[in-house]
Formats: sequence, C-alpha cells, structure tokens
Amino acid sequence: MAAREGIAAAHRIVVKIGSSSLTGDSGQLDEGALTALVDVLAAQRHAGREVILVTSGSIAAGIGPLGLPSRPRDLSTAQATASVGQGMLIAAYSRAFAAHALHVGQVLLTAEDMVRRTHYGNAQRALERLLDLGVIPIVNENDTVATDEIRFGDNDRLAALVATVTKADALVLLTDVDGLYTAAPGTPGARRLDVVTGPDDLEGIDITKRGSALGTGGMVTKLEAALIATSSGISTVLTSAPTVAAAVAGDQVGTLFAVTGKRNGTRLTWLAHAARMQGQLVLDAGAAAAVDGRRASLLAAGVHAVRGEFDAGDPVELVGPGGVVVARGLSAFASHEIPQMLGLTTDQLRAELGENYARPLVHIDDLIVTP
Repeated sequence: MAAREGIAAAHRIVVKIGSSSLTGDSGQLDEGALTALVDVLAAQRHAGREVILVTSGSIAAGIGPLGLPSRPRDLSTAQATASVGQGMLIAAYSRAFAAHALHVGQVLLTAEDMVRRTHYGNAQRALERLLDLGVIPIVNENDTVATDEIRFGDNDRLAALVATVTKADALVLLTDVDGLYTAAPGTPGARRLDVVTGPDDLEGIDITKRGSALGTGGMVTKLEAALIATSSGISTVLTSAPTVAAAVAGDQVGTLFAVTGKRNGTRLTWLAHAARMQGQLVLDAGAAAAVDGRRASLLAAGVHAVRGEFDAGDPVELVGPGGVVVARGLSAFASHEIPQMLGLTTDQLRAELGENYARPLVHIDDLIVTP
C-alpha cells in the first residue's frame, strides 16, 4: 500500500494544531478557524475513524481576555493566562463538536505523565476508554501547572507521544505553512518536499527559522515529532490547517514522512521516546556492537563503568565508545550492585556473587536501540 493511501486508510488518527492556526494576530481565539477544523474532524469521526485532537492555544486564547500585549514570558503569568484560556478553548471545542452531535473529553498532560511508566500507562488507558465511548479526546499540555523543567516545550512532541501511546495509524501536524521547504518559505529557490523517506532527505535543509510569535515551536520540533512517530511505525503528514481535509484523505498536500521503524509494545515505546533516563552503563566496543545489532542481552562482562544512581527496573542509557548512546534499557540491578559485577562472565558472577547475579544487566527484551 502506498504511503498516501495508508494515510487515507488510517483508522485511528492524531491531529495536532498549533496556536498560530487558531488565533488572530491580536491573540484572540479565532472560532472560525476552530470551527473549520472541527467540521473536518467530525466528518472523519462520523465516517468511522477514531480521532484524537492535540491542540495548542490555551495561552494564546487567554492573551486577549487578560489584555496582555503579547505572549507572557514569565512562568507564573503564562500559567495564569493558560488557566483563563484553557476554559475558553475547551468550551469552544465543545460547542463546535456538539453541533455534530459529538462529545469531547479534555485530557491535560505534563511531561511527567509520559516519563513515568505508570503515568504513561494511565494516560494510555484513559485515552483508549474515551475512544471506546465514542468521545473525541482533546489533549493539551497542562500549561497551568507545567514548569520549565517538566514541560514538553511544544505540543508537536506531545502529539507524537500521544500517537505512539495510542498506537495511532497516522499523525497529522497542522501549522501555518503548507509543508517542509528546503529553506524558509519565500526564500528564492525554496521548494516544498512532497515526501521525506529518512534523515538523508533532510541534509542541507534550513529548518532554523522560528514559527509564529504566538507559538512556542518551529520546524525543528515538528521534525522531531515526525521522527518519533515514523520510527514507531506511524505515517506523518505536515501541512497547513486549511488543507487538513485533503491531508487525512491521503491527497498530495503537505509533506509526508514515511515510516522508518516498526511498532513496539507499550513498554519499549515508552522506553524509546518518553522515559527519563536515570543513569548510564558504559560498554566496551564488543558489547556496544552486539547491542547495536540487537543480537544479545547486555552482560556484565561487556560493561566497564556505571554512572548515576538508579534502582532495578529503572531506564538507563547504554553508552558505547566515544560516548555514543547506542541503546536504552531497563536495568536488572540497582546502580550500587553493579560495580562488583563489572567485567565478570556469567560463570564468574555465579561463583563469586551467587545465582541471582548470573543474569544480564539488561535483558534483550528490555532494551531498544536508539535511532
């Protein structure tokens, strides 16, 4: 099946829309733009597709009512603005979807809800149940309580993580440009890329230009989101909000990012993209090669250093020669147990430390190679 046809056939889709596509220059919420988006998504839902909407706009929507001249820069004012704007945003969505006899459910997340494995599972179950009930989940970062340390920074990455946690078939990223260009749109000679098949297609492309002043992201965050999704088996389209209907229909609009990886189980998906690493295991060249080829579990004989403090079951980075992270994994031992094990074979571990230590530091079923 061709990639564009795969988008058209996707049963479960995640659609992300940015602040600049939902607000006017003054920062006021543009209910006309919001309604136009809802009309498309409602039609998809009535056609039998499952739809999850990841929306920015809570802070932008609160700017006008609070009389602020621009997006606030300090955290406390941003949180207060989000508190005002979030109510307006979800109310507008509720009204718009109700006109199509559809219900919505608000899901506010912080990065902490994704980096902790139990929270990640809770988010998955909540979203799945909403979909089972025929409700359209509307997901946003919880800007009212998020801090600089735990925020996603942009809803593009949040959308990609939502797509992975719900095992979506397609991700559509809506912005104020109609795709990925070889240089900033308007630059002489800049052209839109129809398809990106992998990182090699991005060489020499200028993606440093920041997006709208009302948003927090730019093209860099969208490419990062596309990498997360496509490496997890999810086709991704980047396009402008007015072309969303054509995008979900599989038409030749925007930029399609082709799948580069395969779907993993929930645990490995979390480990690959959402988990907060608690430490590092430093590997010799042989162990790094074995892990990178995903040919074997990580044995103590191939590890010569441990960094950080962590418990058994915590996520750690597996670092090869030159400091290159080759994989992520769940450590079978706490950090204080590992130094006595370094460099020892399984037989030596059994003889010197006991049967409990005669096993891998990271089992092959608990590791995932980094892109």
